[in-house]
Amino acid sequence: MLTMFRGMLRPALKQAQLSPGVRNAQLPWRHKTHIRACAATSATLQPLQHCLVLNYGGTAMHLNYVWLRDHCRSAASYNSSTNQRNLDTGSIDLDIRPDHAALQNGHLVLTWPGGHVSEYSLSWLAENSYEGKKQSTIQPRILWNSDIYKEANIPSAKWDTFMSCDDEVKKFLQNYLLYGIAFVEDVPATVEATEAVTQRVSLIRETTYGRMWCFTSDFSRGDSAYSQLALDRHTDTSYFQEPCGIQVFHCLKHEGTGGRTLLVDGFYAAEKVRQQSPENFELLSQVPIRHEYIENSANHRNHMTGIGPVLNVYPWNNEMYLIRYNNYDRSVMNTMPHDLVQRWYEAHRELTTELRRPENELWVKLTPGKVIFIDNWRVMHGRDSFTGLRQLCGCYLTRDDVLSSARYFGLQA
Repeated sequence: MLTMFRGMLRPALKQAQLSPGVRNAQLPWRHKTHIRACAATSATLQPLQHCLVLNYGGTAMHLNYVWLRDHCRSAASYNSSTNQRNLDTGSIDLDIRPDHAALQNGHLVLTWPGGHVSEYSLSWLAENSYEGKKQSTIQPRILWNSDIYKEANIPSAKWDTFMSCDDEVKKFLQNYLLYGIAFVEDVPATVEATEAVTQRVSLIRETTYGRMWCFTSDFSRGDSAYSQLALDRHTDTSYFQEPCGIQVFHCLKHEGTGGRTLLVDGFYAAEKVRQQSPENFELLSQVPIRHEYIENSANHRNHMTGIGPVLNVYPWNNEMYLIRYNNYDRSVMNTMPHDLVQRWYEAHRELTTELRRPENELWVKLTPGKVIFIDNWRVMHGRDSFTGLRQLCGCYLTRDDVLSSARYFGLQA
């Protein structure tokens, strides 16, 4: 079934552009096109001055004309082999309007001036419109405290299977995406085996600490991690403009006591703040602060600065995607006006209180053979103080490549 606005669209729009009073109003005509897109779904189309309003699946989508031309998937406009745009966006007339609009067999069909035809499946438009994205989640997560995580009884991956079976890697990545942590057990207690297990899911991100690092409490670097002291919950590399995405730890040896690893779901705590004090959550997600790493020793000289809010959210759906929380590396507070300073400290205190609730703390004893992967954009880590020789190895992984691996397996990330 095919219905069209033949010859109606451009003259009506031209007339509307000549009338200043209708710039932000609906066009004077209200013709709607009805089409049975499938047996159980109907769609309607309504042209306005700068967009088409497509009602489909219970959602009204406002589709800008330039956006529609820019997202044409015809062979002339888009290379489906490389998934790249052929069309030069800078050449599109910003006042472009289609001559004809139609709904046909589950597609929106537009004919542009000059005769070019664009077709868009209604399901693709529903998925990619702003209205669709506003209602959808980028990465599904299960937020947890200690009881929630323990009751989930999530299995660890096993070294032999993990290294040889893609299904085991897929299960591991699914757990990692949902909970922000995942384990591989029975890994040989060597740097080489640790490196091999990480490369099953991502590229290693080399930093000032090296590619693969192995350290003890020898104070060889200007960081409190190279000590026997207890460390409070924190995210790493908050002083990078883009903090490292994944933290990997493997305890190769420990001849002493203490040294348990602390894990806290930062998103769980932040969501509590959002529910209890939306204004505090908003402040923490809008005010940028500075983190800094300064190291000046015989072998290492570094001065790194990262700036960003404590909480980062996608503006279209308010989904959290990154938390920067490191009281050790937070720098001078000089990025907000004086009338916000007290409010920021109060908001920060509420978040800190949630993060430090005992019920939110998951304590894990890392032993040789047990490798942990931590989402450094979500889950904080810390540790008990310890005695004796404790040797850890690990690395940072690039977040983009971990998510790419997940998408390769068909996981939502």
